[in-house]
Amino acid sequence: MNHVSLPRWADLLLLPALNLLAALLAAAVVVAAVGQSPVEVLQVLVKGAFGSPRGLSYTLAYATTFVFTGLAVAVAFHGGLFNIGGEGQALMGGLGTGLVALWLAPHLPAIAVLPLMLLGGVLFGMAWALVPGYLQAWRGSHVVINTIMFNFLASALVAYLLVGRLKAPGGMAVESATFAPSAKLPGLHEALGWLGIAWPSTPLNLSVFLALAAAVGVWVFLWRSRAGYRLRATGSSASAAAYAGIEPRRQVLVAMGLSGGLAGLVGMNEIAGINGRILLDFVAGAGFTGIAVSLMGRNHPVGIVLASVLFGALFQGGAEVAFEVSGFTRDMVVMLQGFIVLFSGAMAYVLAPLLARVLGLFATGGPARGAAPRAGEGAHG
Repeated sequence: MNHVSLPRWADLLLLPALNLLAALLAAAVVVAAVGQSPVEVLQVLVKGAFGSPRGLSYTLAYATTFVFTGLAVAVAFHGGLFNIGGEGQALMGGLGTGLVALWLAPHLPAIAVLPLMLLGGVLFGMAWALVPGYLQAWRGSHVVINTIMFNFLASALVAYLLVGRLKAPGGMAVESATFAPSAKLPGLHEALGWLGIAWPSTPLNLSVFLALAAAVGVWVFLWRSRAGYRLRATGSSASAAAYAGIEPRRQVLVAMGLSGGLAGLVGMNEIAGINGRILLDFVAGAGFTGIAVSLMGRNHPVGIVLASVLFGALFQGGAEVAFEVSGFTRDMVVMLQGFIVLFSGAMAYVLAPLLARVLGLFATGGPARGAAPRAGEGAHG
């Protein structure tokens, strides 16, 4: 918890930037220690993530998923809960998205199927999150333990369905049949092509705009609605909220339901937009990455979007580094991600006291202006 008073802009922007810089410096030391050039690695990483339309598209495709899972963590956090089950909720959301596609896409046009796929993903993710929420609110079972267990349950359920019920006939891979064309969310290159703009074919699809809309929606809900105020009040102090007439148990369900629904939106990107079928492990750790994204973004939608782009750049640029830089392995990219998680999460406020002192010096005009008068000096100098 932050025990240092910082201006809001410094807490949301400056401190995360300093933590990122500290993480990069620590990673640079390790990279140099193993005989690699930190400058070369950083140049290749940035160029691979942002240096071309294709690289930028892959970065944003990763970031889209991280926005959904990061927002899911943030909404639960503002309700006083630590939802560590985004992985399972995203899996179930993808399952709901895919089941709608398999059942309805052969018979309905895209304009009807895609909204139903979105609704199916939200409802499946929400339902999966509401069970741990109910157990926490009415049975006192800790939500962290329950959501961890539900990650394993979701993985087992999806594997069972793919192997025993949904596997494509005659196929060897553990995946569902390919969806009908009406269940495919258009790629960004296709949408830009309709406008006469050439863009390389990449996994980036129109769900990137859904992610931005979700971020705006979360901001409006949390800070511009009475329901969001009740949720944040409960997260700040459940006893004080109850004294004010707010039912804390109901707010637990609201927080977990919304959190699970946001995580379930991952299916629109990964299932409807990229793969076009249900895969065994399409989430691939994005639910856990969302925890780091939310921590680094200070649980605010704007910060979460920026942190998602950063982690998307690490995934895309890291792949380029592992390919382009001789002797630099994918494990070293994971190390860099680990440093960022460490400095943005567990050590997020280590630099806060120093930053507060520096900002205090600027606010008072430096130590000379804030010093007491010397003996013999009058009050007016």
